[in-house]
This record gives sequence, structure tokens and C-alpha cells, in this order.
Amino acid sequence: MSDTIIAKRYATALFQLGQEKLKLDQIETELRTLREIFLSNEELVKFLKHPRLSASQKKQLLSDTLKGFSKETLNTLMLLIDRHREEIIPEMADHFILKMNDVKGIADATVYSVNPLSEVEKQRISETFAPKVGKQTLNLTNIVEPSILGGIRLRVGNRIFDGSVSGKLNRIERQLVSTNNRR
Repeated sequence: MSDTIIAKRYATALFQLGQEKLKLDQIETELRTLREIFLSNEELVKFLKHPRLSASQKKQLLSDTLKGFSKETLNTLMLLIDRHREEIIPEMADHFILKMNDVKGIADATVYSVNPLSEVEKQRISETFAPKVGKQTLNLTNIVEPSILGGIRLRVGNRIFDGSVSGKLNRIERQLVSTNNRR
């Protein structure tokens, strides 16, 4: 079974537990924090996968480090350690966050622009494009990319909305080439 399927199952189980205990928002916050810790510290996964560390040592490290976390989140992490699945913790957190976003009508999106966008510009982009992808709002991450020349390129999941100058130039070029090939 692939790690993705396993991560989804753990995320779903934790999500259902969070619903029962009315702790979804708290667990989401904890998993966002945990995901950042794992993504910013690649050595942590290597450390947790080290064969000389016993499961009890790994559990102790996590419970000491994550003292303010809910019992539900900690128990899930301990279960992952018992089953030698430490490497799927960030992916499990991602799946949980996606489930929360679906419930809240939120989608994560990336906006590429020539200059950093202001909060007002991000808000306008969110208001404009959220309905187009069937969501109420978008969590925008702005990436400055001078190669787009102007305008913006927005990526929401698998969908790309390209209103950049470089994108328009590429479309014009393809159109001209296909017109010339027909002759």
C-alpha cells in the first residue's frame, strides 16, 4: 500500500476523531505547526527513522517537544511511530488540512507575480477566483517571478489561470505558428 493512501487513512481517522471531540480547529493548528517543523527540518525525519532509537525514545522526544498538543494529535503520532510510519507525518498533516479546507470552502493557491502583492490585491484575487473553483475563499501564497513580465499566474490545485504577459505572448506565438503551418 502506498504511503499516500496510508497518510490519507490516518488523516481521515484523526479528522473523524476531531469531529467527535469538537477539536478540529485545534488539531488543524497543531498539524500546520507540525508540518512546518518537519518541512523546515529534514534531519528530524532522518533522526526519527534512525534504527538505534527505540520507539519509546522517539515517543518521549515528540511528547517532550509537543507538550501543548492535544491528546488526539499526540496519540496519532505515537501510533505512527509504533507502526514505523514517521515519514508520512507531513503528508498526513497535508491531507488533514485539505479536508479542513474542503469543509471550510477554502483552497490553497499560489499566485506568481512580478512584484510582491499587497493584502488588498490578494483579497481581490481571492474574491475573483474562489467562485471559479467552487470555493468561498483562497489561501494565497505569493511567489515573485520576474519571468512572467507582467500580470499574474494563479495555480489552484491542478488548475492554472494564466493572465501573465509571458503567457499571452506564448499563446500568440502558438497561434501564429499553427496559422503558418496550415498554409
